[in-house]
Amino acid sequence: MDSGLDYHTARALLEWQVELGVTETIGETPLNRYDLPDKQKKVTPGPGPTAVPQAVKPKKDEDPVEIARISASAARTLEDLKTALAGFDLCDLKKGARNLVFADGVPDSRVMIIGEAPGREEDQQGRPFVGRAGHLLDRMLEAIGLSRAENVYITNVLPWRPPQNRDPKPDEIAMMKPFLERHVALAKPDVLVLMGNISCQTVLGRRGITRMRGKWDQAWDLPVMPMLHPAYLLRQPQAKRETWADLLDLNARLREKI
Repeated sequence: MDSGLDYHTARALLEWQVELGVTETIGETPLNRYDLPDKQKKVTPGPGPTAVPQAVKPKKDEDPVEIARISASAARTLEDLKTALAGFDLCDLKKGARNLVFADGVPDSRVMIIGEAPGREEDQQGRPFVGRAGHLLDRMLEAIGLSRAENVYITNVLPWRPPQNRDPKPDEIAMMKPFLERHVALAKPDVLVLMGNISCQTVLGRRGITRMRGKWDQAWDLPVMPMLHPAYLLRQPQAKRETWADLLDLNARLREKI
């Protein structure tokens, strides 16, 4: 409808109304919305089955564990495995992590340590055990003549940091387990050291590290030593005595195989 007002006058009146607090406009002519025609057309089904649009067809469910198993088994070297992990996009942890934390130390070492998951510093540097717990681990190893620079290989159950350092979820562990098992097979250690509950749950299928520590077990055709995580020792320094006994036991086991 033409009001007969020029642009500047109409704008000035509108700004004045807005200043007064007007938030919506109403037409001058009443409108009975019940008299509006129904513009929605009824669809009369034709003969035969109704076609389903392509966009809403259910997709075939992908089993992330099976995909992880196939991807991991195809790796022939540790570098292949690292590439496979970097290309695995079905674990949501990858989206929030800065770096893939694959491993540290010397491949083909007699001792392979499996931790739980990267923390903040590990995520930043892309290496396992580099924070306070990592420094303590280095001192523990040095006490029995071991070093990640010479004769120890280290990895984690998860290669990506969980948000706020929470515990890994069962589905995350299940997805990463095929990669971890292949990692151990390619690294070829003589002994596995499992540090913490998550590592024991993944490899041995049970938790309770304070009961399991110091007791040799068997998994993946290798002797396994459950051990308290260095982060736990930082919180509970009185447990260092028990860990020292476990380290001596590990050292004795290694000497037996020489």
